[in-house]
Amino acid sequence: MTMLLSDSFDVLPSGTVAFTSFAKAAPRPPQARRDETALAEVLQHPRVWRRSAVAQSRVDALATGCAALDAELPGGGWPRGALSEILVEQDGIGEFGLVVPALAALTRARQRVVLIAPPYVPYAPALAEAGVDLKYLVQIDAGAVDAYWTAEQCLRAGCCGAVLNWLPAADYRQLRRLQLAAETGAALAFVFRPAGAVAQASPAALRLRVSADADATAIEILKCRGRVGGEAARLRA
Repeated sequence: MTMLLSDSFDVLPSGTVAFTSFAKAAPRPPQARRDETALAEVLQHPRVWRRSAVAQSRVDALATGCAALDAELPGGGWPRGALSEILVEQDGIGEFGLVVPALAALTRARQRVVLIAPPYVPYAPALAEAGVDLKYLVQIDAGAVDAYWTAEQCLRAGCCGAVLNWLPAADYRQLRRLQLAAETGAALAFVFRPAGAVAQASPAALRLRVSADADATAIEILKCRGRVGGEAARLRA
């Protein structure tokens, strides 16, 4: 068999002829390329959750200082630019100590930490011994109405590494505004609330319940944006 354009045809052993096209694929429309680029940018946003380990690795977080808790959290710690809600069975069971390692790391990096209307006076010598640089620790005393507003302004300002607030009676709208303010200021936002609020809806990226028994403090992960596996995790601290 004599074939022309031999570079475009192959004669198979069976005598059949296979045709190979050398034509270039038609270019993709510019609009399609722009749409794909826009979608990729959206998927990179930290507020977009995808059920994959690749997505988790991009979470910007600060280690909690508790290895067992870090192992459960995307990014290995407290999420930056997000609200972490800590629900407490009762005061004084280690809920504040849970965040102290992160506060120490922030102040050592010369980032300001603000405590707004804490229910008890922080004991400065103990904080210093735990590694907190007191020069970068600020306490603001405010009433129930002003505490929430103060926390939102501090978060939005972008000059704080972390803002801690105690809001026993916060509603969803207030928590949502704190979440958005934390995103704007790229800060760690902590709000301490009574455990009775567990049944209420919350926009917080991370939600923990802290309780205690005779042996140790228990930490239960109720909600965590970006965490694979929706089941709650219970840890000992």
